[in-house]
Amino acid sequence: MKNIEYLAALRAEVHAWKREGLTVGFVPTMGNLHAGHLSLVNLAQQQCDRVVVSLFVNPLQFGPNEDFDRYPRTLTSDLEKLTALQVDTVYLPSVAEMYPNGLQQTVVAVPGGITSVLEGASRPGHFDGVSTVVCKLFNMVQPDVAVFGQKDYQQCLVIQQMVQDLALPIEMVIAPISRDRDGLALSSRNQYLSPEQRAVAPKLYVALQDIALAIESGNQAFETLTQVATQRLLEEGFDSVDYLNVCDAKTLQPADSSCQTVVILGVARLGQTRLLDNEVVVR
Repeated sequence: MKNIEYLAALRAEVHAWKREGLTVGFVPTMGNLHAGHLSLVNLAQQQCDRVVVSLFVNPLQFGPNEDFDRYPRTLTSDLEKLTALQVDTVYLPSVAEMYPNGLQQTVVAVPGGITSVLEGASRPGHFDGVSTVVCKLFNMVQPDVAVFGQKDYQQCLVIQQMVQDLALPIEMVIAPISRDRDGLALSSRNQYLSPEQRAVAPKLYVALQDIALAIESGNQAFETLTQVATQRLLEEGFDSVDYLNVCDAKTLQPADSSCQTVVILGVARLGQTRLLDNEVVVR
């Protein structure tokens, strides 16, 4: 496994692969890797001849009240995990390498329909930071395939639209959510849960499943379903529910009876830990 810090060396490596006719897969991450990330790497390896994984904590997607400096950085452990998977190349750019002219630079902004709701409503500018860094990484790595996880459903839609709008020659692969045995979606944030909070956390997924079953049974009272589920989560020990919405799976607008595929998106808090999950339902 090669660890590369500079763009010139990365491009030389990727160009050499492509001269041999090899396909390149890419998994962008902010590090602090867990089994969910590693499943994305496995999927990329199944689809491509060579795989690049990036480890970069992106300052552009952190808001003024979000502590970029406190984001967990576990480089030694991350590299050990990627070595065990026999990843071909890990890209480890510094902030200066990614943004040589500073953070006041050209921004890639996907239109507001899917970026101003849900996560975008509470984190203005967040998705501009995401789409900018991902577009830049795509141009650096020049992959044939890029793999993302469904847990960040809204982020996946944003990046898919960016790829389509900018005609980027990249196949997007969205991997299913990786879960613990009790259903909790794997996340770096789970490490901050106390034992008592960890026992409560899987109930978010239970709530999503219950709503999904009701919808599959023909219930179209989406707002009532989410209101009841929100109240139940609070009664079961969650400190707050940021949102629990049934949305059109393509537009993220509130679902109505005409939607053939909906996504139930939920964010709930246990103490300072913010848990995010979703469930897709084909009606």
